[in-house]
Amino acid sequence: MYWPVPASWTPHDEAELVAGWRLWLELSDRTWPTAAWDGTPADAVRQLRELLAACDEIETAYRAAAAEPSPGLLRLTQGLVVTAGSAISLWFDDFEQLDGERAALLHDDLARFAEQAEQVLALLAASGGWAGLDAIRRRPA
Repeated sequence: MYWPVPASWTPHDEAELVAGWRLWLELSDRTWPTAAWDGTPADAVRQLRELLAACDEIETAYRAAAAEPSPGLLRLTQGLVVTAGSAISLWFDDFEQLDGERAALLHDDLARFAEQAEQVLALLAASGGWAGLDAIRRRPA
């Protein structure tokens, strides 16, 4: 499942800017499995589950800090939840090593989320004022 990323986002106050920054940091780090991945689909989506927990914490802190939370940031986090949730629901309990066919399916699901995450990262960076940092993050090593 794919959730469209809004065309724009404008932080309405410092609380929303901080929440956007935190979301950008989390997404910059958790889109794909790390080198510690054990080769199972469940472990591949574990990182997405951790990201969703971080999104929940960011959204909760934002709602507590903002006098009146704007829907902009909430749409971004909720879109990530929907997109990641579909991959998680398919793979969270699959602890078998991957064969070629299942690897391709898992990769497609992770790629769908990665595409969503990249769009959100670009939007946050452009609107939050940290596009220079985003350009460094995207630069090949």
